[in-house]
Amino acid sequence: MNNRADWLNAMLKITDPVLQALHQRQLKQTMPLHEPRETAYLEALGRSLAGMAPWLEQPSEDSAEEQLRQRYCALACSAIAAGTDPASSDFMCFTAQQSIVDAAFLAHAIVRAPQELFFALPAEHRQHLIAALKATRVGRAPYFNNWLLFSAMIETALFVMEQPDWDQMRVDYALRQHEQWYLGDGAYGDGPAFHWDYYNSFVIHPMLLDILRTVGSQHEQWQGMSEPVLARAQRYAVVLERMISPEGTYPPIGRSLCYRFGAFQALAQLAQQQQLPPELPPAQVRCALSAVLQRFFSNEQDMFDKNGWLKIGMLGNQPGLGESYITTGSLYLCTAVFLPLGLPESNDFWAGANQAWTAKKIWAGEDLPADRALCDNGRF
Repeated sequence: MNNRADWLNAMLKITDPVLQALHQRQLKQTMPLHEPRETAYLEALGRSLAGMAPWLEQPSEDSAEEQLRQRYCALACSAIAAGTDPASSDFMCFTAQQSIVDAAFLAHAIVRAPQELFFALPAEHRQHLIAALKATRVGRAPYFNNWLLFSAMIETALFVMEQPDWDQMRVDYALRQHEQWYLGDGAYGDGPAFHWDYYNSFVIHPMLLDILRTVGSQHEQWQGMSEPVLARAQRYAVVLERMISPEGTYPPIGRSLCYRFGAFQALAQLAQQQQLPPELPPAQVRCALSAVLQRFFSNEQDMFDKNGWLKIGMLGNQPGLGESYITTGSLYLCTAVFLPLGLPESNDFWAGANQAWTAKKIWAGEDLPADRALCDNGRF
Protein backbone atom coordinates (compact mmCIF):
# COMPACT_ATOMS: atom_id res chain seq x y z
CA MET A 1 0.00 0.00 0.00
CA ASN A 2 3.04 2.27 -0.46
CA ASN A 3 2.66 3.20 -4.12
CA ARG A 4 0.38 5.34 -6.23
CA ALA A 5 -1.47 2.43 -7.83
CA ASP A 6 -2.44 1.03 -4.43
CA TRP A 7 -3.68 4.42 -3.25
CA LEU A 8 -5.68 4.95 -6.43
CA ASN A 9 -7.25 1.50 -6.26
CA ALA A 10 -8.21 2.08 -2.63
CA MET A 11 -9.81 5.45 -3.37
CA LEU A 12 -11.82 4.09 -6.29
CA LYS A 13 -12.92 1.01 -4.34
CA ILE A 14 -14.38 3.33 -1.70
CA THR A 15 -16.03 5.89 -3.99
CA ASP A 16 -17.15 3.71 -6.89
CA PRO A 17 -20.46 2.55 -5.34
CA VAL A 18 -21.47 6.16 -4.68
CA LEU A 19 -20.62 7.49 -8.13
CA GLN A 20 -21.97 4.52 -10.06
CA ALA A 21 -25.28 4.59 -8.18
CA LEU A 22 -25.69 8.32 -8.81
CA HIS A 23 -24.77 7.93 -12.47
CA GLN A 24 -27.63 5.42 -12.73
CA ARG A 25 -29.81 7.66 -10.51
CA GLN A 26 -30.28 4.83 -8.05
CA LEU A 27 -28.40 6.06 -4.97
CA LYS A 28 -31.51 6.38 -2.83
CA GLN A 29 -32.54 2.88 -3.84
CA THR A 30 -29.23 1.19 -3.19
CA MET A 31 -27.21 2.95 -0.47
CA PRO A 32 -27.83 1.31 2.93
CA LEU A 33 -28.50 3.71 5.79
CA HIS A 34 -27.26 3.05 9.32
CA GLU A 35 -29.52 5.88 10.51
CA PRO A 36 -32.31 7.21 8.27
CA ARG A 37 -31.53 10.79 7.36
CA GLU A 38 -32.53 12.76 4.29
CA THR A 39 -29.11 14.41 3.99
CA ALA A 40 -27.15 11.12 3.96
CA TYR A 41 -27.05 11.06 0.16
CA LEU A 42 -25.55 14.54 -0.06
CA GLU A 43 -23.00 13.45 2.55
CA ALA A 44 -21.90 10.55 0.37
CA LEU A 45 -21.57 12.68 -2.76
CA GLY A 46 -19.83 15.69 -1.23
CA ARG A 47 -17.39 13.76 0.91
CA SER A 48 -16.46 11.35 -1.87
CA LEU A 49 -15.69 14.19 -4.27
CA ALA A 50 -13.90 16.33 -1.67
CA GLY A 51 -11.18 13.69 -1.46
CA MET A 52 -11.13 12.79 -5.15
CA ALA A 53 -11.11 16.37 -6.43
CA PRO A 54 -7.35 17.05 -6.78
CA TRP A 55 -6.89 13.78 -8.68
CA LEU A 56 -9.82 14.63 -10.97
CA GLU A 57 -8.38 18.09 -11.65
CA GLN A 58 -4.80 17.01 -12.44
CA PRO A 59 -4.14 15.29 -15.82
CA SER A 60 -2.04 12.17 -15.32
CA GLU A 61 1.42 11.55 -16.76
CA ASP A 62 0.43 7.91 -17.30
CA SER A 63 -1.84 7.20 -20.27
CA ALA A 64 -3.78 4.39 -18.59
CA GLU A 65 -4.36 6.45 -15.45
CA GLU A 66 -5.36 9.43 -17.59
CA GLN A 67 -8.06 7.37 -19.31
CA LEU A 68 -9.31 6.29 -15.89
CA ARG A 69 -9.25 9.88 -14.64
CA GLN A 70 -11.30 11.09 -17.59
CA ARG A 71 -13.85 8.34 -17.01
CA TYR A 72 -14.23 9.31 -13.37
CA CYS A 73 -14.47 13.00 -14.25
CA ALA A 74 -17.48 12.12 -16.38
CA LEU A 75 -18.93 9.98 -13.58
CA ALA A 76 -18.43 12.79 -11.07
CA CYS A 77 -20.22 15.30 -13.30
CA SER A 78 -23.06 12.84 -13.81
CA ALA A 79 -23.26 12.33 -10.03
CA ILE A 80 -23.44 16.08 -9.39
CA ALA A 81 -26.16 16.41 -12.01
CA ALA A 82 -28.15 13.58 -10.42
CA GLY A 83 -27.93 15.11 -6.98
CA THR A 84 -28.79 18.70 -7.90
CA ASP A 85 -31.42 18.33 -10.64
CA PRO A 86 -34.87 18.82 -9.06
CA ALA A 87 -36.31 16.37 -11.61
CA SER A 88 -33.87 13.61 -10.62
CA SER A 89 -34.93 10.64 -8.52
CA ASP A 90 -31.71 11.23 -6.58
CA PHE A 91 -32.25 14.97 -6.00
CA MET A 92 -30.72 15.76 -2.64
CA CYS A 93 -31.83 17.81 0.35
CA PHE A 94 -30.14 21.22 0.51
CA THR A 95 -32.59 22.94 2.88
CA ALA A 96 -32.22 21.09 6.20
CA GLN A 97 -29.87 22.51 8.81
CA GLN A 98 -27.55 19.52 8.37
CA SER A 99 -27.39 20.39 4.65
CA ILE A 100 -25.03 23.27 5.50
CA VAL A 101 -22.46 20.68 6.56
CA ASP A 102 -22.97 18.29 3.70
CA ALA A 103 -23.17 20.92 0.97
CA ALA A 104 -19.91 22.40 2.29
CA PHE A 105 -17.99 19.24 1.43
CA LEU A 106 -19.43 19.35 -2.09
CA ALA A 107 -18.45 23.02 -2.22
CA HIS A 108 -14.94 22.10 -1.06
CA ALA A 109 -14.72 19.64 -3.94
CA ILE A 110 -15.68 22.43 -6.36
CA VAL A 111 -13.01 24.71 -4.88
CA ARG A 112 -10.43 21.95 -5.28
CA ALA A 113 -11.44 21.01 -8.83
CA PRO A 114 -13.39 23.87 -10.44
CA GLN A 115 -12.58 22.99 -14.04
CA GLU A 116 -13.66 19.35 -13.88
CA LEU A 117 -16.49 19.61 -11.34
CA PHE A 118 -18.11 22.90 -12.32
CA PHE A 119 -17.01 24.43 -15.60
CA ALA A 120 -17.14 21.02 -17.33
CA LEU A 121 -20.84 20.72 -16.47
CA PRO A 122 -23.44 21.64 -19.09
CA ALA A 123 -24.92 25.10 -18.47
CA GLU A 124 -28.20 23.72 -17.12
CA HIS A 125 -26.42 21.54 -14.58
CA ARG A 126 -24.19 24.42 -13.50
CA GLN A 127 -27.30 26.41 -12.68
CA HIS A 128 -28.77 23.50 -10.74
CA LEU A 129 -25.60 23.26 -8.67
CA ILE A 130 -25.55 27.01 -7.98
CA ALA A 131 -29.21 26.96 -6.93
CA ALA A 132 -28.62 23.97 -4.67
CA LEU A 133 -25.74 25.64 -2.82
CA LYS A 134 -27.66 28.89 -2.44
CA ALA A 135 -30.62 26.95 -1.00
CA THR A 136 -28.52 26.23 2.11
CA ARG A 137 -28.82 29.92 3.06
CA VAL A 138 -32.59 29.87 3.48
CA GLY A 139 -33.78 30.13 7.06
CA ARG A 140 -30.82 28.23 8.50
CA ALA A 141 -27.94 29.26 10.70
CA PRO A 142 -24.78 27.27 11.46
CA TYR A 143 -23.91 26.29 15.00
CA PHE A 144 -21.33 28.42 16.82
CA ASN A 145 -18.39 26.10 16.19
CA ASN A 146 -16.58 24.68 13.15
CA TRP A 147 -19.92 24.91 11.31
CA LEU A 148 -19.12 28.55 10.56
CA LEU A 149 -16.53 27.25 8.10
CA PHE A 150 -19.18 25.24 6.28
CA SER A 151 -21.14 28.39 5.44
CA ALA A 152 -17.89 30.13 4.48
CA MET A 153 -16.85 27.26 2.21
CA ILE A 154 -20.18 27.34 0.39
CA GLU A 155 -19.75 31.06 -0.27
CA THR A 156 -16.16 30.45 -1.41
CA ALA A 157 -17.42 27.93 -3.94
CA LEU A 158 -19.99 30.45 -5.18
CA PHE A 159 -17.11 32.92 -5.66
CA VAL A 160 -15.29 30.27 -7.73
CA MET A 161 -18.51 29.78 -9.71
CA GLU A 162 -18.44 33.51 -10.52
CA GLN A 163 -21.56 34.41 -8.54
CA PRO A 164 -21.53 38.15 -7.81
CA ASP A 165 -23.78 37.69 -4.77
CA TRP A 166 -21.39 35.43 -2.86
CA ASP A 167 -21.69 36.47 0.76
CA GLN A 168 -18.43 37.96 2.01
CA MET A 169 -19.83 38.49 5.50
CA ARG A 170 -20.25 34.74 6.07
CA VAL A 171 -16.64 34.24 5.07
CA ASP A 172 -15.40 37.13 7.20
CA TYR A 173 -17.32 35.99 10.27
CA ALA A 174 -15.91 32.45 10.04
CA LEU A 175 -12.33 33.66 9.57
CA ARG A 176 -12.46 36.23 12.38
CA GLN A 177 -14.14 33.86 14.81
CA HIS A 178 -11.58 31.14 14.21
CA GLU A 179 -8.85 33.66 14.95
CA GLN A 180 -10.55 34.08 18.32
CA TRP A 181 -10.69 30.32 18.80
CA TYR A 182 -7.02 29.65 18.07
CA LEU A 183 -5.55 28.10 21.24
CA GLY A 184 -1.88 27.74 20.37
CA ASP A 185 0.61 25.15 19.07
CA GLY A 186 -1.38 24.57 15.89
CA ALA A 187 -4.72 23.78 17.53
CA TYR A 188 -8.08 25.57 17.31
CA GLY A 189 -11.03 25.19 19.61
CA ASP A 190 -14.15 23.72 18.06
CA GLY A 191 -16.00 26.84 19.01
CA PRO A 192 -15.04 28.38 22.38
CA ALA A 193 -14.02 25.00 23.86
CA PHE A 194 -11.18 22.61 23.05
CA HIS A 195 -12.12 19.01 22.19
CA TRP A 196 -9.81 16.00 22.04
CA ASP A 197 -10.76 14.87 18.55
CA TYR A 198 -9.61 15.22 14.94
CA TYR A 199 -11.83 18.12 13.86
CA ASN A 200 -8.78 20.32 13.36
CA SER A 201 -8.02 17.90 10.51
CA PHE A 202 -11.52 16.84 9.46
CA VAL A 203 -12.60 20.48 8.94
CA ILE A 204 -10.76 23.40 10.47
CA HIS A 205 -7.26 23.51 8.97
CA PRO A 206 -8.25 22.24 5.50
CA MET A 207 -11.13 24.68 5.10
CA LEU A 208 -9.26 27.66 6.52
CA LEU A 209 -6.37 27.01 4.13
CA ASP A 210 -8.54 26.61 1.04
CA ILE A 211 -10.85 29.51 1.84
CA LEU A 212 -7.89 31.86 2.24
CA ARG A 213 -6.10 30.40 -0.78
CA THR A 214 -9.20 31.07 -2.90
CA VAL A 215 -10.64 34.37 -1.64
CA GLY A 216 -7.89 35.71 0.64
CA SER A 217 -6.86 38.30 -1.93
CA GLN A 218 -10.31 39.90 -1.76
CA HIS A 219 -9.54 41.74 1.49
CA GLU A 220 -6.33 42.99 3.03
CA GLN A 221 -7.24 41.62 6.46
CA TRP A 222 -7.84 38.17 4.99
CA GLN A 223 -4.47 38.32 3.25
CA GLY A 224 -2.81 38.98 6.59
CA MET A 225 -4.29 35.79 7.98
CA SER A 226 -2.77 33.51 5.36
CA GLU A 227 0.75 33.22 6.74
CA PRO A 228 -0.14 32.43 10.37
CA VAL A 229 -2.92 30.05 9.28
CA LEU A 230 -0.41 28.13 7.16
CA ALA A 231 2.17 28.04 9.98
CA ARG A 232 -0.45 26.63 12.36
CA ALA A 233 -1.51 24.01 9.83
CA GLN A 234 2.11 22.99 9.32
CA ARG A 235 2.58 22.54 13.06
CA TYR A 236 -0.60 20.49 13.25
CA ALA A 237 0.66 18.36 10.35
CA VAL A 238 3.84 17.65 12.35
CA VAL A 239 1.68 16.53 15.29
CA LEU A 240 -0.48 14.30 13.07
CA GLU A 241 2.56 12.62 11.52
CA ARG A 242 4.02 11.97 14.98
CA MET A 243 0.74 10.31 16.01
CA ILE A 244 1.26 7.53 13.45
CA SER A 245 2.79 4.61 15.31
CA PRO A 246 5.41 2.27 13.83
CA GLU A 247 2.52 -0.14 13.17
CA GLY A 248 0.41 2.42 11.30
CA THR A 249 -2.09 2.96 14.11
CA TYR A 250 -3.04 6.25 15.78
CA PRO A 251 -4.91 7.26 18.96
CA PRO A 252 -8.68 6.55 18.81
CA ILE A 253 -9.55 9.82 20.55
CA GLY A 254 -12.73 11.87 20.30
CA ARG A 255 -15.81 11.77 18.16
CA SER A 256 -16.29 10.82 14.52
CA LEU A 257 -13.67 8.06 14.55
CA CYS A 258 -15.77 6.38 11.85
CA TYR A 259 -14.33 8.90 9.38
CA ARG A 260 -11.30 6.60 9.59
CA PHE A 261 -8.18 7.89 7.82
CA GLY A 262 -9.94 11.14 7.00
CA ALA A 263 -8.33 12.10 10.32
CA PHE A 264 -5.18 12.85 8.28
CA GLN A 265 -6.76 15.29 5.84
CA ALA A 266 -4.67 18.25 7.08
CA LEU A 267 -1.42 16.33 6.58
CA ALA A 268 -2.54 15.01 3.19
CA GLN A 269 -3.62 18.47 2.04
CA LEU A 270 -0.29 20.10 2.89
CA ALA A 271 1.44 17.30 1.00
CA GLN A 272 -0.82 17.80 -2.02
CA GLN A 273 -0.32 21.57 -1.97
CA GLN A 274 3.45 21.11 -1.51
CA GLN A 275 3.47 23.11 1.72
CA LEU A 276 4.79 20.54 4.16
CA PRO A 277 7.17 21.94 6.78
CA PRO A 278 10.89 21.19 6.23
CA GLU A 279 11.01 18.45 8.86
CA LEU A 280 8.44 16.39 6.92
CA PRO A 281 9.95 15.16 3.64
CA PRO A 282 7.15 14.25 1.21
CA ALA A 283 8.24 10.63 0.82
CA GLN A 284 8.27 10.22 4.61
CA VAL A 285 4.67 11.44 4.74
CA ARG A 286 3.74 9.01 1.94
CA CYS A 287 5.20 6.12 3.91
CA ALA A 288 3.46 7.18 7.12
CA LEU A 289 0.07 7.51 5.46
CA SER A 290 0.62 4.29 3.54
CA ALA A 291 1.19 2.49 6.83
CA VAL A 292 -2.16 3.82 8.06
CA LEU A 293 -3.91 2.68 4.90
CA GLN A 294 -2.27 -0.72 5.09
CA ARG A 295 -3.46 -1.12 8.67
CA PHE A 296 -7.05 -0.34 7.72
CA PHE A 297 -7.14 -2.45 4.58
CA SER A 298 -5.69 -5.41 6.46
CA ASN A 299 -9.26 -5.76 7.77
CA GLU A 300 -10.88 -4.98 4.44
CA GLN A 301 -13.40 -7.82 4.63
CA ASP A 302 -15.11 -6.10 7.56
CA MET A 303 -14.75 -2.56 6.20
CA PHE A 304 -17.19 -3.03 3.29
CA ASP A 305 -20.50 -4.81 2.95
CA LYS A 306 -21.16 -7.36 0.21
CA ASN A 307 -22.06 -4.57 -2.24
CA GLY A 308 -18.97 -2.47 -1.53
CA TRP A 309 -20.53 0.14 0.78
CA LEU A 310 -18.52 1.28 3.79
CA LYS A 311 -19.62 -0.04 7.17
CA ILE A 312 -19.83 1.97 10.39
CA GLY A 313 -16.61 1.63 12.38
CA MET A 314 -12.97 2.58 12.65
CA LEU A 315 -11.24 -0.70 11.92
CA GLY A 316 -13.84 -2.85 10.21
CA ASN A 317 -17.44 -3.05 11.39
CA GLN A 318 -17.87 -1.33 14.79
CA PRO A 319 -21.35 0.22 14.85
CA GLY A 320 -20.99 1.14 18.53
CA LEU A 321 -18.46 3.79 17.50
CA GLY A 322 -21.08 5.58 15.40
CA GLU A 323 -22.57 8.65 17.07
CA SER A 324 -26.20 9.54 16.47
CA TYR A 325 -25.26 11.80 13.54
CA ILE A 326 -23.26 9.08 11.77
CA THR A 327 -24.89 7.36 8.82
CA THR A 328 -23.47 5.60 5.77
CA GLY A 329 -22.91 8.80 3.83
CA SER A 330 -20.89 10.28 6.69
CA LEU A 331 -18.16 7.66 6.31
CA TYR A 332 -16.94 8.91 2.94
CA LEU A 333 -14.95 11.71 4.53
CA CYS A 334 -12.22 9.06 4.72
CA THR A 335 -11.41 9.86 1.07
CA ALA A 336 -9.66 13.05 2.22
CA VAL A 337 -6.47 11.07 2.85
CA PHE A 338 -6.15 10.56 -0.92
CA LEU A 339 -5.59 14.26 -1.73
CA PRO A 340 -1.93 13.65 -2.74
CA LEU A 341 -3.16 11.72 -5.78
CA GLY A 342 -3.54 15.23 -7.21
CA LEU A 343 0.27 15.40 -7.43
CA PRO A 344 1.97 14.14 -10.60
CA GLU A 345 3.63 10.75 -10.47
CA SER A 346 7.05 12.39 -10.82
CA ASN A 347 6.59 14.49 -7.66
CA ASP A 348 8.82 13.65 -4.70
CA PHE A 349 5.78 12.51 -2.75
CA TRP A 350 5.45 9.55 -5.11
CA ALA A 351 8.95 9.26 -6.59
CA GLY A 352 11.00 9.68 -3.40
CA ALA A 353 12.68 6.68 -1.80
CA ASN A 354 10.94 5.01 1.13
CA GLN A 355 11.62 6.62 4.49
CA ALA A 356 10.66 5.70 8.02
CA TRP A 357 8.32 8.17 9.69
CA THR A 358 9.00 9.91 12.98
CA ALA A 359 7.55 7.40 15.45
CA LYS A 360 9.10 4.50 13.58
CA LYS A 361 12.53 6.19 13.70
CA ILE A 362 12.29 7.02 17.40
CA TRP A 363 11.05 3.58 18.46
CA ALA A 364 13.89 2.04 16.45
CA GLY A 365 16.33 3.99 18.60
CA GLU A 366 17.27 6.64 16.05
CA ASP A 367 18.43 10.00 17.45
CA LEU A 368 16.28 12.89 16.19
CA PRO A 369 16.00 16.61 16.96
CA ALA A 370 13.62 17.41 19.82
CA ASP A 371 10.05 18.37 18.97
CA ARG A 372 9.16 21.99 19.77
CA ALA A 373 5.90 23.88 20.05
CA LEU A 374 4.75 26.64 17.74
CA CYS A 375 5.17 29.96 19.53
CA ASP A 376 2.76 32.85 19.20
CA ASN A 377 5.16 34.73 16.91
CA GLY A 378 4.89 31.93 14.34
CA ARG A 379 8.32 30.39 14.99
CA PHE A 380 9.06 26.95 16.42
